[in-house]
Amino acid sequence: MFALDEDERAIADTAADFAAEFLAPHAVEWDRDKHFPVDVLRKAAALGMGGIYVAEDVGGSGLRRVDAVRIFEKLAGGDPSVAAYLSIHNMVAWMIDTYGSDEQRRRWLPSLCAMDELGSYCLTEPGAGSDAAALTTKAVRDGDDWVLTGVKQFISGAGTSGVYVVMARTGGPGPSGISAFVVEKDTAGLSFGPNEIKMGWNAQPTRQVILDGVRVPADHLLGGEGNGFRIAMNGLNGGRINIAACSLGGAAAAFDTAVRYLADRRAFGARLLDAQALQFRLADMRTDLEAARVLLLRAAAALDADSPDKVSLCAMAKKFTTDTGFAVANDALQLLGGYGYLSEYGLEKIVRDLRVHQILEGTNEVMRLVIARSVVGAA
Repeated sequence: MFALDEDERAIADTAADFAAEFLAPHAVEWDRDKHFPVDVLRKAAALGMGGIYVAEDVGGSGLRRVDAVRIFEKLAGGDPSVAAYLSIHNMVAWMIDTYGSDEQRRRWLPSLCAMDELGSYCLTEPGAGSDAAALTTKAVRDGDDWVLTGVKQFISGAGTSGVYVVMARTGGPGPSGISAFVVEKDTAGLSFGPNEIKMGWNAQPTRQVILDGVRVPADHLLGGEGNGFRIAMNGLNGGRINIAACSLGGAAAAFDTAVRYLADRRAFGARLLDAQALQFRLADMRTDLEAARVLLLRAAAALDADSPDKVSLCAMAKKFTTDTGFAVANDALQLLGGYGYLSEYGLEKIVRDLRVHQILEGTNEVMRLVIARSVVGAA
């Protein structure tokens, strides 16, 4: 888990090199202009990052979750917003690969893995966020079709993505009444709200997905009727550690910026980096980052092994790493003083981007509930 072999090192280095060349130089500009760099995403896909843990027979890379979190950490060092969208896209591709029929896999995954088509995950609704099982989007069977009606909220990539995995109610109340559907962008009745004005994550669009009598063929049902909530939750296990990796990568980049700044900046006749009080602060930040990385790799390994404790470990890693990542990035901004508040140094952008990681893929309050249930259940 900790000593990388030659292949693992090559994977991590490829992601780091890509981030340094294609993401970091443009991150502040993309944030300012609210630009979604689809052309750069397709360059990432050409390196296998459009279907990291999708099977190779449909264009995926067939890698492990441990490899994926290393990739997302490195990508987020260049731009957490772009890396986070790639995480969501990979979650969509994994759902189709894991739960789709062979025909569904061959229909949608080659274009998703190449990122010729982008993917969006549609679970959250205006009135059903943390209580996802209370969603009200409906899917009604009509002959050989399903007709979907409802609104999805906070959907990354919406309006640009070509493939939407939509959770809708096909049965009674609660989780067992939810099914998953694949909806294509040009389907009649599908529309999108305006791009949300957000604190961060400006390099990816976030819109409502509006389904007004959207008719899809029966073979767009993914994983069988009534299995949508299970598909959604299993997808979120991976989504949680991926977004945690994005927090780790963004925070590590912020930390490195702070160290460079303190080494260059002089005050009261000495480098700031030579002040013991600041050294101790850096030591704590560095320790917190390493602790987060260890827990993250532990959770990724549990997901790879399908361990009984994978759900709680993914929740622990998500909560701890996103909290830690935000705190370290915020401390790094403080260490730069007024310069940290300027956009040109990139730290205020990282802080804004990482803040939402404590909310999405299940709020950190919900992560505590998940972890607590595992404790109570084992007692």
